[in-house]
Amino acid sequence: MHTTDFTLPATPRSLFFLSGLFKEYLVIFNISGRSAAWFSAPAWGAGGRRFKSRRPDSTFLRCPLLILLTNDDGIHSEGLTALRECLLKQHDVYVMAPERERTCVGHAITLHKPLRVKTLGNNVFASNGTPVDCVLLGLKILFSRPPDFIISGINKGPNMGQDINYSGTVAAAKEGAFMGIPSLAVSINAREDYHFSDAAEITKDIIDMMKGSPWPYRTFLNINIPNIPYEKIRDFMVTRLGKRVYNDAIVERIDPRGRSYYWIGGDSHGFDLIDGTDFYAAENGYVSITPMDVDVMSDSSINILKQRLNRRSL
Repeated sequence: MHTTDFTLPATPRSLFFLSGLFKEYLVIFNISGRSAAWFSAPAWGAGGRRFKSRRPDSTFLRCPLLILLTNDDGIHSEGLTALRECLLKQHDVYVMAPERERTCVGHAITLHKPLRVKTLGNNVFASNGTPVDCVLLGLKILFSRPPDFIISGINKGPNMGQDINYSGTVAAAKEGAFMGIPSLAVSINAREDYHFSDAAEITKDIIDMMKGSPWPYRTFLNINIPNIPYEKIRDFMVTRLGKRVYNDAIVERIDPRGRSYYWIGGDSHGFDLIDGTDFYAAENGYVSITPMDVDVMSDSSINILKQRLNRRSL
């Protein structure tokens, strides 16, 4: 084993960018300044183990990273292919995605039929399940340890505002957060002529920025990327969810036997362009990054509900 001596700058962030050496080298860090404070006994404990907290955030000490990709557009989607090819340049990438398009299936899992997995290439697998099924299968079948990231996308079309409640892309990232794994849902703000390669590079940039930082526990990122060339992206913007306006059309038709059938339209009539929202960011050339918590309980309503229910006796 090789032994190499490094002097670490006065910030713990640079530790993570040297972490790839652990596979080949024994690394000795000369730590001073703020880095020394970050590694001190009050933070890590006398035994060298970092104290547990109420929100045990994740950090990354490996490079290349181990990444699981999935989507809801299906295994042959150009967005998934572009993202895999981009990330393979630096990381170990596995793909487990639906064998066909599963758009708008939400957080569905398959309980009443068997799931099958096909090998399509080097670390590329397809399943007859939903995007959430693919996350569960990937974690169970492909890895001996949890991956560093789960990335769902790149989705054909945005997932902003109320879209997140229906999206299989977002649900797959949410499932990763359930498992305590840092996860991203990545979508492109377009319906045609997609700049997938540019969006893939932006996704890689986000991973590079986040891999040296603590990851909030049970939180995933919902990312929407403008459909413009990489060099025209203005910046990243941390956003909140906006509001989309739907027409919620139900179209009734008659089949050849005279029976009625229906199409749910749900075309969008637009959105409220409010500063600080995901819609505002994507429309103005910014990459929208919305942090999403898996806990959907309404804390603000608990006391109100208690008061109302306590007024009645059973």
